[in-house]
Parts: sequence; C-alpha cells; structure tokens
Amino acid sequence: MPLPPITITEAAAERAKSLIAKSTSPVIGLRVGVDTKGCSGYGYVVEYANEAHAKEDVIEDKGVKIFIDPAAVMFLIGSEMDYVQDKFNSGFVFNNPNEKGRCGCGESFHV
Repeated sequence: MPLPPITITEAAAERAKSLIAKSTSPVIGLRVGVDTKGCSGYGYVVEYANEAHAKEDVIEDKGVKIFIDPAAVMFLIGSEMDYVQDKFNSGFVFNNPNEKGRCGCGESFHV
C-alpha cells in the first residue's frame, strides 16, 4: 500500500476537528492546497471542504478527512501537517521535505 501524500499530527487532527465542529455550514473535512504567494513563490492553503472535488486525493487520518488539491500533490508528497500555537502565533504548519527554502517572514516557500 503506497504512503499517503501527507500525514497529520495529533495536534493538527484535534484542531481540525475543533474547526469542523464550529463551522456554521456542513463540512466534510479540510482541503489542503498550494497557491502562488509571498516572495519565495508558494504558500500553503488550508480551507473547509464542503464537498469532494474530482481527482482529489483524500486521506483519512486520526478521524479527519483531508482533501488534497490535485495541483498541490507534487509539492506536498511526504509532508506532515501540524498545528502550532505559541505566544504570538497559531496555525497549521507543514514540515515538507520538498522545500528548498523559505522567505524571511516564513509566509512562502520554494521547491
């Protein structure tokens, strides 16, 4: 059985479950993608998934469904999605072995 394109940590799963539970509209999971942004070229996008889209990879891990935009799979293979919270910041972060570098502010990456 092939490995999933991404895995999620317990912290990411708990945060995803919390966000999904608080949604005011029906949500079946989270969608992960990559968009052009920042000074390094690409940024991660995490949003609610209200329905499955054609050709998406779907993983179910720790009770959470993650829908992966087909255009993002090649950027995400082998990544781990985590949720980090500290004094100044909180959010989903990606530990991505495909990244070759990040911009100084950490908003974007390049492969």
